Amino acid sequence: MEVIICPKCQNNKTVKSGIINNKQRYLCKNCNYFFTVNKIGKKIDDYYVTKALQLYLEGLSYREIERILGVSHVSISNWIKSFNIKKPANTNYHPTYKILNHLELVEYIKNKEILSGAGMIITELGDKFMVIKWERFKK
Repeated sequence: MEVIICPKCQNNKTVKSGIINNKQRYLCKNCNYFFTVNKIGKKIDDYYVTKALQLYLEGLSYREIERILGVSHVSISNWIKSFNIKKPANTNYHPTYKILNHLELVEYIKNKEILSGAGMIITELGDKFMVIKWERFKK
């Protein structure tokens, strides 16, 4: 027998509750949520959600994040709304970013002029690395 799980609270205490449009309707006994069937669709890996939120907080736009991660800017906007993320108020800077492989990253970091006078974050992005850099303290 198939166990039906509530899409709202992930509880398996569900009972049949009629048929709508030739689809079985269920009721969750835990949260009293009515639903028809489990949503069949592609789910984006939590890794990309986390990366998108990080990049948004670093000042990148929805479209820039879309180009980097390959995820729709509308999905990114929905994640930011659902997690109630607010971008920091400081808009005096706009970060620049580079996507590098391991050897390019090592060569990039060897240059001392690049490292001094700027903030920098390095984050893994699949099999490559993203360097996010901003010059906050320069006038």
